[in-house]
Amino acid sequence: MARKKSEEKVNGKNEKTEGKNEKLKEEKKDDTILTSVEDYVKTSSYLGTRAVTPTMKKYVYRRRADGLAILNTLLVDKKLKDAIDFVIKFKPDEWVLCCKREAGWRAVNMFSELTGVRVFTKKYPTGILTNLSLSNFIEPKMVFVCDPWVDKNALNDAIKIHVPIVGICNTNNNTYWLDFVIIGNNHSNKSIGLFFWLLSREYMKAHKIEKELPSLEDFVGEKLVLEEPKKKKKKEEKLKEEEKSLEERFKELISEEGGAKEGV
Repeated sequence: MARKKSEEKVNGKNEKTEGKNEKLKEEKKDDTILTSVEDYVKTSSYLGTRAVTPTMKKYVYRRRADGLAILNTLLVDKKLKDAIDFVIKFKPDEWVLCCKREAGWRAVNMFSELTGVRVFTKKYPTGILTNLSLSNFIEPKMVFVCDPWVDKNALNDAIKIHVPIVGICNTNNNTYWLDFVIIGNNHSNKSIGLFFWLLSREYMKAHKIEKELPSLEDFVGEKLVLEEPKKKKKKEEKLKEEEKSLEERFKELISEEGGAKEGV
């Protein structure tokens, strides 16, 4: 009788565990909102830098073997969704987009062609938002920057005129002054391409812009291939081996130095 009860208990536990696992599987299917995890991986959107600022530390999932910070993909997706929900509230003539980094020019120009939003690439004309005497003076209701540091002139002008600011922040950026932060890799044409492809899709939908949306690869400017996990693992193992050999070499040099001192 006792054996029967224990078996029933074990079976009950197994059923509960299986139920939890199934629930987790179902939740994982809908983990990301805007696009699949594969798209974020293919475009390296989750990949940060070796430097991590205090304001970006909470978004870092772990560090790679080569020291690069890895952002939490689910947070990348969520923060992007929150920012897009805010941006689509503005009409095309009510805000401006700034991208001084060349890696993003293709994507932001395509976004501008599709939506009619004014874009500043290469050089941002300082004072265009603050100097009333300028012939090209404009009064936007919102400013979007692709990198708070690289686009700092536009950021400073937006701060002066007290309008909301949306920005893409990598791990080496500070989120100060930003009302909405898109976390992700803002150094790569692939990741910036993904962000503006998704923004284009949602913005066109919200403002009923009846144009054909180009493919993600059109925004990126190259073919996207999902890196095989085995190759990635091999790279990480190789880096660990190199680090280990360097440590061993340093130890040898220290012991040699110690021996030389004793000889003297």
